[in-house]
Amino acid sequence: MQYIFIGLIILVIIILISGIKFVPQANEYVIEKLGTYSRSLHAGPHYVVPFIEKVAKRVSVKEQVADFKPQPVITKDNVTMQIDTVVFYRITDSKLYTYGVERPLAAIENLTATTLRNIIGELELDATLTSRDVINAKITAILDEATDPWGIKVNRVELKNIIPPREIQDSMERQMKAERERREKILQAEGEKKSQVLVAEGEKESKILRAEADKEAEILRAEAEKQAMILRADAVRQQKILEAQGEAESIQLVQNALAESLVKLNQSDPHDNVIALKSLEAFAKAADGRATKIIIPSEIQGLAGLVTSIKEVAANNAQPSQPQKPQGK
Repeated sequence: MQYIFIGLIILVIIILISGIKFVPQANEYVIEKLGTYSRSLHAGPHYVVPFIEKVAKRVSVKEQVADFKPQPVITKDNVTMQIDTVVFYRITDSKLYTYGVERPLAAIENLTATTLRNIIGELELDATLTSRDVINAKITAILDEATDPWGIKVNRVELKNIIPPREIQDSMERQMKAERERREKILQAEGEKKSQVLVAEGEKESKILRAEADKEAEILRAEAEKQAMILRADAVRQQKILEAQGEAESIQLVQNALAESLVKLNQSDPHDNVIALKSLEAFAKAADGRATKIIIPSEIQGLAGLVTSIKEVAANNAQPSQPQKPQGK
């Protein structure tokens, strides 16, 4: 009996220990009590009553990625193409996720395919190929709203590949090739145009610069000639000024000398005969000029005889005296 009692105690301890549950991070456990939903356990240690409560579902609340296989869709212009999508979602309510829908991932896949067909059916081929962002936004909004009752939050839907039919691809490649060739020709034409424009502008600027250089050279030559003329005129003017100053100084010196001679003459109290002689000398100088007629004043005529007499007296004084002969022999 003692061993049976010990065994029962050990069994009870094991059963009690089995009710301890440790929920990992980013996970939730859905607990059912006697077959009905009881609660959701978040990360951390919890206790579940053995045989009464059980873990119905283990749910990861991390963001998950669902990559769906290509779906055939038809565009508005009746082009069939294959499009595969990638859905990024996260479980926000583990209870709704457990009891809201059967096989949630398959439900999201089917909902994505039908929504994609509806959206692509309103677009033509070119719009479908160039409107990925618009399509992604529309699908995301529709799926997010539709999956709310399932406890799922659709964060983003991306079109992974858009595969048109082979003949459409060939046509698009030929179109793109023609477009590239057209752009290449346009670029070449624009390049040649720009090159010609640059060459013309260069020639224009070169001519302008040459004209400006010639103009500046002419201006400089004119300025140089002007300065040279001004300098020559200044030199002539300075020369004339110096000549006039020299003549004025010469006249001034002559006048000063004449004045000084007159002063000395007055101081010496000359005789009338001397004055008359000086007048005669002045008249002689005047007669040396180019005048054709000379009027001789009467005073000077009288002086002529006086001069002659003076000369004779001077001559007689110059001859040596002769010895007188004795008288009465």
